Amino acid sequence: MKATGIVRRIDDLGRVVIPKEIRRTMRIREGDPLEIFTDKDGELIFKKYSPIGELADFAGQICDSLRRSTDSIAAVCDRDAVIAIAGGAKKELLDRPVSPQLTEIMDNRSAFRHASGGSSLPVTAADEKYCLSVAAPILSEGDILGCVLFISPRGSAPATELEFKLAQTVASFLGKQMEG
Repeated sequence: MKATGIVRRIDDLGRVVIPKEIRRTMRIREGDPLEIFTDKDGELIFKKYSPIGELADFAGQICDSLRRSTDSIAAVCDRDAVIAIAGGAKKELLDRPVSPQLTEIMDNRSAFRHASGGSSLPVTAADEKYCLSVAAPILSEGDILGCVLFISPRGSAPATELEFKLAQTVASFLGKQMEG
């Protein structure tokens, strides 16, 4: 565990403020769920909770199915990182933070499809090899949980209508799964 040197007091309602610098660094937004852990030494640990992250194994199976159906790289991400991928690029993209452009697509709550001739958008902030072909946000009860993605190497052909519709269908399905 890394010490920050920041000390905060608990108010009369039991609240503690997480400093802005830490929220920015950890990509914690207003309304984000936090999981609380304790240990026998009296430590409290706050961890970002990812509802879609609990479906990582299931999302991996879906990505495998999408890969077999389309022969494209398929992935699922939560609001912060790629949690499942099939068809290559695992080493470069799995568990990596999503790019600000992908975060913006999720925040806009509408599906994205890369057009030929348009500028390509990165999947993660650190990778320049792959770009988004399709991104369909996963919405559950009005909350953005993540995105279903089709990914392609930079400079390759744009996504097909089939990939666009599949991503939207799977995103809707995952959103419904999270509601139940």
